[in-house]
Amino acid sequence: MSEASHELAAAGARLAALGLSPGSSGNLSAREGDRMLITPTGADLASLDPERLSRLDLDGRHVDGPKPSKEYPLHCAFYRRDAGTRAVVHLHSRQATALSCLPPWSERSAVPPLTPYFVMRVGQTPLIPYAEPGDAGQAERMERLAFGFRAALLQNHGPVTAGVSLAKAVDAAVELEEVAGLLLLFGARAPRLLEPEEAGALAARYGTEWDAA
Repeated sequence: MSEASHELAAAGARLAALGLSPGSSGNLSAREGDRMLITPTGADLASLDPERLSRLDLDGRHVDGPKPSKEYPLHCAFYRRDAGTRAVVHLHSRQATALSCLPPWSERSAVPPLTPYFVMRVGQTPLIPYAEPGDAGQAERMERLAFGFRAALLQNHGPVTAGVSLAKAVDAAVELEEVAGLLLLFGARAPRLLEPEEAGALAARYGTEWDAA
């Protein structure tokens, strides 16, 4: 077993303990060279077996292990978009999923720059138009977007985050859930958002993507 296998199991347990992965929802992956490890279809993130993970190449071909999550095209798309991506987290967490059912804040980010930590840990987060779970066309459309991002909201579905490490991808998923919850608390009231220069300075300092005006 690889170190990545144990990291995936530990990350799944953490996300489940935080209440961000109800039932058998959600899937995680980690890149290993020109392949990726991904959680199997129907897996419970609370009790992943490091010896029972799926292995695919970056074009989605099944190499070994059990049948992978049907969401594997999303993971492949993030790895192909950015060679620096080492892990992807897709959840059905309650608050971020609720936000995915609302109109986006802008074309490039469904989520406005509400807090410094959202910009620092997540960055701009486009809303990807609805498709059935596992739809390869949705993943291809996301892959072709001509601006930078490391997180997205799948419309009426939930969040997906990527990172230069599994820890970074998990942290982004947790932060995205938190900012979604804050936004939902405001209801119809308009909160004070970070100014464009404030958000831009944070993104430049912390290496995230932010050009959503």
